[in-house]
Amino acid sequence: MAVPPRLNLTRDQFASFLQDFEQIKQFERLFATVDTISTTTVDDISIAAGNAGADANEALAQIARLADALELLDRAPASATTEQVDDLQDQIAALQQTPPPKEFIAPRFGSFYDTTDQTAAVINTAYGMTFDTTDLSFGVTRGSPTSRIYVDRANIYNIQFSAQFINTSGGGAHRVWVWLRKNGTDVTQSATVIRIQGNNTENVAAWNFLLQMNAGDYFELMWEVDDIGVQLHADAATGVHPAVPSIILTVTDNVSSLEV
Repeated sequence: MAVPPRLNLTRDQFASFLQDFEQIKQFERLFATVDTISTTTVDDISIAAGNAGADANEALAQIARLADALELLDRAPASATTEQVDDLQDQIAALQQTPPPKEFIAPRFGSFYDTTDQTAAVINTAYGMTFDTTDLSFGVTRGSPTSRIYVDRANIYNIQFSAQFINTSGGGAHRVWVWLRKNGTDVTQSATVIRIQGNNTENVAAWNFLLQMNAGDYFELMWEVDDIGVQLHADAATGVHPAVPSIILTVTDNVSSLEV
């Protein structure tokens, strides 16, 4: 009869896939019992629980393998005592009643920008800031029109942007409003106004929002001007500095728990 290797698992290795201290104690007792009786009763059973990178699915698979070992014990108890077998069965039953270890999902993110000037055709009218380039993206994508940014998973998202405005309409003072819109509806209390004075004067609007989103939801950054001479402005690269996009946007969902 083949003799499987002893498990010799440490508490740190258990903690790599178990989130609860009570679960760790149950696994320690369980594997200690298996080590005691495996040399005479379990043939060709290998429990690979020592992988520090094991996840919740691996933990559940190990429980299934232990159940298979119990079937062998029932058929060939050999030198195993009744107390040992009963103890093993009780520990597996306890583990089955314990909530499974938590899974962790990959964070969602997106980085976008626009390389063109954007203008308003009419004053006092809402326009969505558009994006012609995706820099990085996982689960956060541009839609159609490209002012719409979609997410594929429910969570709280951190929305950060930097928009460069320019006043091309002489020396007067003109205003531009920026706010957030979700699924076509303005987000309450999300607007800010900027006043730009002086011909060819530039100003940057940069702040962030936290927004609860569901899978399939989208948001837009909206803007409005009281003079069409106020534009979103992009600058070309020089031999010294890189190009300046008219709008830069980053979106992440790392502000809330990623446990499921």
